[in-house]
Amino acid sequence: MKKTLRHLSSIVLSLFLVFASVPALAAPSLTTNDQQLAPVSQGTGTAVLDNASYFGNLPDSTPITVDIILKARNENNLQQVIDHTVDPKSKSYHAYLSVGEFSKNFGALPATVSDITDYLKKYRIDTKVYPDNLVITANGTVGAFNQAFNVTIQRAKYKGKAFHATKKGPKVPKYIAKNILAVLGLSNYSNFTPRAVRQPIKITPKNGSGPLNLNPSDFMKQYNVSPLYDKGDQGRGQTIGIVTLANFNPEDAYTFWKDEGIATKPGRISVKPIDGGSDYTGYEETTLDVQQSGALAPQSDINVYVGPNTDAGFVDAFATAINENKAAQLSVSWGLSETAIQSAVQNQTEDPAYALVFNQLFEQAAAQGISMFASAGDAGSYDATRDANTYNLAIDNPADSPYITAAGGTTLPWSYTTRTNVQIDVAAERAWGWDYLYPYFDSLGLNNPDGWLNYYFVGGGGGFSSIFPTPDYQNGISGVNHFTAVKVWQPSSDFGSVARPAEPELVTGTGSGRNLPDVALNADPYTGYKVFISDPGTPGTHSGFLTFGGTSVVSPQLAGLTALMNSGKSARIGFWNDQIYRFAKENDSPFHPLNTTGASDDNLFYTGTQGTLYNQATGLGTIDFTKLDSAFSNQ
Repeated sequence: MKKTLRHLSSIVLSLFLVFASVPALAAPSLTTNDQQLAPVSQGTGTAVLDNASYFGNLPDSTPITVDIILKARNENNLQQVIDHTVDPKSKSYHAYLSVGEFSKNFGALPATVSDITDYLKKYRIDTKVYPDNLVITANGTVGAFNQAFNVTIQRAKYKGKAFHATKKGPKVPKYIAKNILAVLGLSNYSNFTPRAVRQPIKITPKNGSGPLNLNPSDFMKQYNVSPLYDKGDQGRGQTIGIVTLANFNPEDAYTFWKDEGIATKPGRISVKPIDGGSDYTGYEETTLDVQQSGALAPQSDINVYVGPNTDAGFVDAFATAINENKAAQLSVSWGLSETAIQSAVQNQTEDPAYALVFNQLFEQAAAQGISMFASAGDAGSYDATRDANTYNLAIDNPADSPYITAAGGTTLPWSYTTRTNVQIDVAAERAWGWDYLYPYFDSLGLNNPDGWLNYYFVGGGGGFSSIFPTPDYQNGISGVNHFTAVKVWQPSSDFGSVARPAEPELVTGTGSGRNLPDVALNADPYTGYKVFISDPGTPGTHSGFLTFGGTSVVSPQLAGLTALMNSGKSARIGFWNDQIYRFAKENDSPFHPLNTTGASDDNLFYTGTQGTLYNQATGLGTIDFTKLDSAFSNQ
């Protein structure tokens, strides 16, 4: 990848601190070095902290969770390692690193870790180091952290959400601060949201096929998966990893697979609570992730890493999965817009520490041969409408990481004439953008600010990253950093409001940064997939089958199919992106670009450009998985 990418992801050591209740601390005896303090960035920045309401200090005995992000070593060499593992011309092709090898060559120096653990020990904070020497788990209290980081952690509220935070930025001794990129967890404010989407309005067609309710077998036919099963692999010997922020009922998955007639490996699901796990808020997301991925690789194991919905919880769920190194394919369907992240990072895009925390972990995963997949978002090209309440063009994190394959969305063909006599026809698979449903929504009187977010700003995520530069694997691909777009909406100059032009306008232009998504598959809830859902937290109390869509369906499907393909190979497929962009340029490409230009093939802004290999609505396009498997095998 470009050298410009390397300095961005050159740093990340996650230090995870879960505190036990202890008596109020006496001030420790500090050395001169300890007393020379320097500020460090914290992940939740001024946009939240300056506008929150504060009401009282958090009790000193309260246990909290914190991540400290430090510099890793030899990052330029790490990038070369990754490049060689996916280059069939290299002697190191598929020679992936073990966790121990990664730690020895790229983890923090033992002396650096000792400096941190010794310093924290003075405040009665116990520590445990992760195998990669990048993550340390520690136990302590609010009182311990107030002293160790020279802060006052308070109760706070922002936009109706209660959390704890320190408005004053943390400071630590200079000899430690020089290695710190960011601190996560002194505030536990977070706004991660799942990417599962249901139909907001049930459509009963007057004429036509109506909405689709698909099974895994329908997916297999659509994307030519069935020949892979003829080889008899079925995902044997593979483990799929699901990183999530919501608990679920595992029995729902077994019920789903049985109902679908899919013979699966018994006892295949292992739920791994991280930092105490999570509640059931967003359980639909975890449920569909497990069901969809497991259906496509029925003899694989599934590890579900359930972290709390906090910055530290999300980081540690990834860190646990990557350090275990058991799952050769990991999927995540939760995220934030880059706009929300940038407003929460103190120095904006000049110091995108928050995104780099995750990016470093994903870089480690790539070096270990783990294929990573993330949902690209479900607000079309306007990802920030969901969490920042703005109408600027934006993409989703962590899908924006150059070390993740970003999963975009499409709509399959279907047609209907509604009871309000609105006729809609989707004649061919297209980019997922609900502007094709606007005439129907208009007929229901939904074309107003109250109705826009739930009905009008919905589609597959895509666009340009403002945090990460264009990775080298995307350079030289026609359509990358150039776009054709349909102006369906006209945002105000401050992006706080939006207007809808009478007629869409076709425009062209150029962009820069990491281009999203990488690939796209069916994600529209109106051509969605069956999911078996029971009442949260009460196994056996079933509510039956529901239809879901969203790019959160696509990322676990990609993980499941990678497990299927990996089960027939002697070595892990590894990081997809360096390889698939190379395949896309070949004569017998496994990808079908969706490059029809216009409002019949857009994600509410970006559309196709005739003759190109890539566009920011659907990436390289849809996938013929039998051809893709052959491409991976024939390198």
